[in-house]
Parts: sequence; structure tokens; C-alpha cells
Amino acid sequence: MIPIVCPAYLPNVQYCNWILQQQQIHFTGTTTYQKQTFRNRSEIYGANGKLKLTVPIRHTHGIQKSLDQEVSIAYDTDWQKQHWKSICAAYRSAPYFEFYEADLEPFYQEKIISLFEFNLKLLSQVMQLLEVSFTYKIVSWNPNVHKRMDHLIDAKQKVTTGFENYTQVFGTKFGFIPNLSILDVMFNLGPNTSSYLKTTR
Repeated sequence: MIPIVCPAYLPNVQYCNWILQQQQIHFTGTTTYQKQTFRNRSEIYGANGKLKLTVPIRHTHGIQKSLDQEVSIAYDTDWQKQHWKSICAAYRSAPYFEFYEADLEPFYQEKIISLFEFNLKLLSQVMQLLEVSFTYKIVSWNPNVHKRMDHLIDAKQKVTTGFENYTQVFGTKFGFIPNLSILDVMFNLGPNTSSYLKTTR
């Protein structure tokens, strides 16, 4: 069975560790969109502890649920400005923030309608910045061929073991928080991020 997953918004360490283990990643947009998942959520380390960032989506009205590739981002509120402001406040003092800042900020200015496309473009940029080989296929889910890796985007699942401690901006205040967004590792460890991901169990 070929493992498949939906692109996540600034995915966590567990998700990115899984990506590094694949020779080729298979993404799908033909699974049914589920609320309260990392499809449109991410967690960073803010000044008051864990901070959740949520991309607002346009809900479709009707009996039939939307597929992942059909979900649109809502721009009724300026969530991009809010997210980028939160990211800057959390990581401005991190060792490598300025190193990646200019390559990530445009994603909080351009308005991409498709959540699937937005997540994929942002993830591709992150992997490029980390100098990680990132080849993928977009496939239609076939239960006879594919194994869904839904646990990787389940926001309710608490994964706290298997993560080595590293220095976090507010670590002296709240202690080490594992399995946050890839941004937390990038801004704190920089070029050593891919090595850290590979040591995650």
C-alpha cells in the first residue's frame, strides 16, 4: 500500500519527519475535508506558550461534504496579517529568523484561493529553504492502492515522545514544547533542521 496524506499548513515535526523518510511523497486532494485538523491549523511557540494559527476557510453549503482540493481560503478577515504578526512576535529574536524571513513573508501577502494549493506551495518553499529533496505526486485516493496517513494531520492526537530537546525562544519560561510547526525548528536551528528531523523517532 502506498501511503498518502493531505498537505498540511506549516506542518509539525512528526509530519516533516515522515516526509524525509519517503522517496517520493504522494499527496491527495480527493479525500473528504475534515474540520479540526492540521489541514488549516499550525502550532507555534508564542510568548504565552503554545499558539494556534488557523487559516479560515470558506464553508460550502450543502449535504455533500467538500473534498480537500475543493476547499477555499476565506479572506473576510486579514488572517494573513495576523498570522505573520504572530510569527514575527514569536520568532523575531530566534537565531535564524532573518535568514528565512524574506522567503516566507510573501505567502502572507499573496491571496491564494485554494487551501490545497496554498499549503503545497508553502511546504515546497520550506523544503527548498531546508535544502531537502522534495519530490511529490498528486494522486486520487484509491482504497485498494493507498494507505491514508490521517494521523499525521489529526490535531487532536497528542504526540509528545521521540523528540529531542532543542533551544526554543521562550523555553526558559515554559519549558520545551515538542512537535510544533516546522517554523519553530527552522528559526531556532537553521541549517541543522533537516538533521534534527532525521533524529526524531
